Amino acid sequence: MQAPYGFGLHHVQLAMPRNGEEDCRRFYVDVLGLTEIPKPAALAARGGIWVGADSLELHIGVEEPFAPQRKAHPGIIVTDLDALAERLASHGCDVVWDGEFPGMRRFYTADNNGNRLEFLSRRASEQPVPG
Repeated sequence: MQAPYGFGLHHVQLAMPRNGEEDCRRFYVDVLGLTEIPKPAALAARGGIWVGADSLELHIGVEEPFAPQRKAHPGIIVTDLDALAERLASHGCDVVWDGEFPGMRRFYTADNNGNRLEFLSRRASEQPVPG
């Protein structure tokens, strides 16, 4: 579906409590394997971290008062869903599989702050055929 304005997604913003940067780094960089993106100086003063990989960019910013998002969430496409689920589980994260999205395999987990994250991949029978 083509939109008249050429929409695209630059990043998703998630919330964290003040002074939670190191805990976020442990989860997003050490566990998920994302890379920290340097924030511009004017924005770095506000706290939080930015992380990304491939075409994914997440901004985790300080929100006061902080309340984790338990319903709103990013849906993140990954190429090896099973390996990511195993990695998260090995780090003590709950992995909750959900088979209700037609054509997709997916699970939910929570980040170190309790924010909901959804990870998805297309079912093998739904993969596009190259060429």
